[in-house]
Amino acid sequence: MDLKSKIRVIEGFPKEGISFKDITTLLKDKDAFKETVDMLCDKVKDLEFDYIAGIEARGFIFAVPMAYKLNKGFIPVRKPGKLPGKVITKEYDLEYGKNQIEIDADVLKSGDRVLLIDDLLATGGTAKAALEIIEETGAKVVCAGFLIELEDLKGIELFGDYNTFTLIKYEH
Repeated sequence: MDLKSKIRVIEGFPKEGISFKDITTLLKDKDAFKETVDMLCDKVKDLEFDYIAGIEARGFIFAVPMAYKLNKGFIPVRKPGKLPGKVITKEYDLEYGKNQIEIDADVLKSGDRVLLIDDLLATGGTAKAALEIIEETGAKVVCAGFLIELEDLKGIELFGDYNTFTLIKYEH
């Protein structure tokens, strides 16, 4: 199945000059959604990992069914203020400003192996912060996977020698 054909592109959203990749149209198509989860799982089936971490919010959409299908635990990487108890917080740069993500401080331990999943890789700031916050726990990110990559923004370069993959590539 051509997954790219299932994604609606909206020009000028959320502001002029942006070409928004809207996965809503892929998600509503039960066959395309199933195929997407299956393809993501196929990419990682030979890797050894204990958990799948998904980045809020759209990373959850793919990471949770992958965890279910692959019989792995799920680790949410959340926006600030969404997790109770002790958390580890990481700040990262946005195009205009800064943001933060958090994970539960007790959810991972040294030696745990984690697959990181998100829907979109643009500049890479959020995903790189998620990778760093996971590794602050002593866990190791064995791979980072994305449904979509905006190639010309070169976010993949932030990952250096880390194992990464994307299913669909766009120019910005």
